[in-house]
Amino acid sequence: MLRLYLRFYLTLVASLVLFVIATATLWRFTGGPMEHMSGQGHPGRNFHVALMLLALSIGIAAFPVVRNMSRKLERLQRGVDSLGAGDFTTRVAVEGHDEVARLARSFNSAAGRIEQLVKAHKALLANASHELRTPLARIRLAVELMKNSVDPKRKSGLEEDIAELDWLVDEILLASRLDAVTEAIVTQEVDLLALAAEECARYDDAHLEGAPGVVQGDARLLRRLLRNLLENAARHGSPPTQVRIARDSTATTITVWDSGAGVPAAEFENVFRPFYRPQDGGTGLGLSLVRQIARRHGGEARCAQMDDGRSSFVVTLPAPQLPT
Repeated sequence: MLRLYLRFYLTLVASLVLFVIATATLWRFTGGPMEHMSGQGHPGRNFHVALMLLALSIGIAAFPVVRNMSRKLERLQRGVDSLGAGDFTTRVAVEGHDEVARLARSFNSAAGRIEQLVKAHKALLANASHELRTPLARIRLAVELMKNSVDPKRKSGLEEDIAELDWLVDEILLASRLDAVTEAIVTQEVDLLALAAEECARYDDAHLEGAPGVVQGDARLLRRLLRNLLENAARHGSPPTQVRIARDSTATTITVWDSGAGVPAAEFENVFRPFYRPQDGGTGLGLSLVRQIARRHGGEARCAQMDDGRSSFVVTLPAPQLPT
């Protein structure tokens, strides 16, 4: 950054030298401010006015030089902010051959490597999850063939383990697809109340209330969002599970809670982290997918505290825009 420092320094020095030379010239031709003290007020005033105009002129002349350098730094900062927000395709323009240009090239190179690493990680995760399907199918078939040769309790435990592995693989595959596909999802009008009624029917202790709430979205993904919320309540909460659909002019809100103690306030954000495992276990992907799906639809998922101190999961999805 030495060259950049020298540019700023030399610009400042040149401005000061020019100011001193011009001031001395004005002093010589106007007689300096002492003329004002000797009773000839006008030349003194002219000197001060000329001095102010000179300082203003130098400031205006130096502004484009300094602004050009600061503008490059601002563009680089926006690129860093965009990369930090998760846009790994971010690149910044490389202008000139100074230190800022070298820094921009280094940033683009680092961003490219990060993008390649993230893509490789996502591909590895998706491929590994897909490959797990085959051994899981073989294990399930072997368990079915063991029917009478294995203790029923042990067989039931194996079937539960297989079901959990199958669910985990499915969650990983869906998370990988959501990460890998950046294009807008194919949307259609979906009635969340009807969708929630179908999902609540799969559970004995799930109760639904509310009004029809139509949103624009992918019905398959929204069904998965609701199912993950209900499954989370069934596994980690206490029955019954309550589901409420509410809507206003701007959004439709899904609220899910159960009769358990809920999530501690300190864990409100942690439960949405991928593979975060709270004390009561879990795969750590269900709620992460809920947030991913909500955000893909332009909404948000969060954990909120209710009036009685328990917690609930709240998903807000934007209402469809009316045609103009």
